[in-house]
Amino acid sequence: MTQSIINTHIKPFSATAFHQGEFVPVTEQDLLGKWSVVFFYPADFTFVCPTELGDMADYYDKLQAMGVEVYSVSTDTHFTHKAWHDTSDTINKIQFPMLADPTGAISRNFGVMIEEEGLALRGTFVINPEGQIKVSEVHDLGIGRSAQELVRKIQAAQYVATHDGEVCPAKWQPGDDTLAPSLDLVGKI
Repeated sequence: MTQSIINTHIKPFSATAFHQGEFVPVTEQDLLGKWSVVFFYPADFTFVCPTELGDMADYYDKLQAMGVEVYSVSTDTHFTHKAWHDTSDTINKIQFPMLADPTGAISRNFGVMIEEEGLALRGTFVINPEGQIKVSEVHDLGIGRSAQELVRKIQAAQYVATHDGEVCPAKWQPGDDTLAPSLDLVGKI
């Protein structure tokens, strides 16, 4: 039986990222103290991946305003990330760090490594400031993700983290009513 990754702490890692025209080191320590999204995708210079990364880039300012940093990760090298950034208009608009995971160590830490292909599944992980994974979503390679839906999930996770005893129902949006689980609600919803 597989153990859920939810509420576990991120495992140690060390990577080189392409970020704002530079190669920079990133470790799990960089994710602590703020909300983070670790966004795995299979490979640079592919088909669905640039649509997802472009979508995430379009929501990056909103995520930053929410106190969230985004880290995209693939098993490509940081040199490949730079080449892709330099040659693709879509990827050129990315402002978040693009982590290189050529050994697959980070992908394995998050349980998204496809060993026989040397690629990562499309995995999205929302991590709280204490380093705990609060959201885990993994897609097959042909299924793209939505940054808009990710924003809603992060808003819900942040709300629950700061409102003890409240939970967010399906399709909850900021400003909507929440629930306070109790015996009185059982069978009433």
